[in-house]
Amino acid sequence: MDHEQEAPIMLSFPESFESERLLIRAPQWGDGAAVNEAITESIEQLKPWMPWAQTLPTPEQTELNIRKSRLQFLERSDLRLLLVSKDDGKLVGSSGLHDINWQTRKFTIGYWVRASCSQQGYIREAVQAITAFAIRELQASRLEIHCDSRNLRSARVAETAGYTLEGILRSHTLDVYGALCSTNLYAKVRGVEF
Repeated sequence: MDHEQEAPIMLSFPESFESERLLIRAPQWGDGAAVNEAITESIEQLKPWMPWAQTLPTPEQTELNIRKSRLQFLERSDLRLLLVSKDDGKLVGSSGLHDINWQTRKFTIGYWVRASCSQQGYIREAVQAITAFAIRELQASRLEIHCDSRNLRSARVAETAGYTLEGILRSHTLDVYGALCSTNLYAKVRGVEF
């Protein structure tokens, strides 16, 4: 979030919404156990792409992270969202609206899926629902998805969700191993894609 501007803490919007198969909701106290279980199951698939997944967190560390996410959601400084199967209540993954600029109404969508739920279209479905939510409830003017240019599955999610590849930021950042890597920048912009 731009540190020069305040998050609109008084802004009211729903804390949950649904897609065809998912309940997409803000984190709650006590969600740490389910999130930790999903991370534990998926750590090897997450490690190459997620800096926070380099070591397996304890259940207590995950609960602390969830509680901080809850507070950030209430402050409107970061909007983490948990993806829960409507069918069986299982945590499918996590997503959210990050790097928020409330002045310009720009948001970045991030996501990860648990290993046993991968390649089933859950993340594409979640991204489409979160995009619609951001447009409808938050009056988004710009939505972005960033991914390592080597992360083909993540890039495919952005493309199949209708995001436009605006560019590849060459040698843009360090990957989880400390080597320079490039970043794909995808976006949807009001007046163009919606």
